[in-house]
Amino acid sequence: MKHHIPCSVWVLRRGLVVILLGASLAALSGCIAVAAGAGAGAVAYVRGDLEANLEHDYAQVLKAARKAVEDLEFAKVSENKDALKAVLVSRTAMDKKVEIIVSNTGKTLTNIKIRVGLIGDQELSMKILDKIKSRL
Repeated sequence: MKHHIPCSVWVLRRGLVVILLGASLAALSGCIAVAAGAGAGAVAYVRGDLEANLEHDYAQVLKAARKAVEDLEFAKVSENKDALKAVLVSRTAMDKKVEIIVSNTGKTLTNIKIRVGLIGDQELSMKILDKIKSRL
């Protein structure tokens, strides 16, 4: 004896599968969290990178980033800098790589990008950003 499944059940199943696939793809594509509005002062965590625009001079932000690394007692690995961009690389006590990129985007606007480890660490990235902001 064959059981006949009503058409509406198939539609519901198909809809559920589409929703689950969509949720899975969103989860696998990377985490996106916005902590403030657009423009200066905006902070976004996207695919392991914490990115923020700070209304401060490039030299001030770079100096604050260096001090933050010292304050947090990270081991300095390298620093590359020119007039437009600086890359600070250090390591935590747990040997996680911390990369801070400071970019000169204007007279009083500087972009900063922080990445911790291979896949990112939002909590530690925010702590680093807060430490940088406290030094400005």
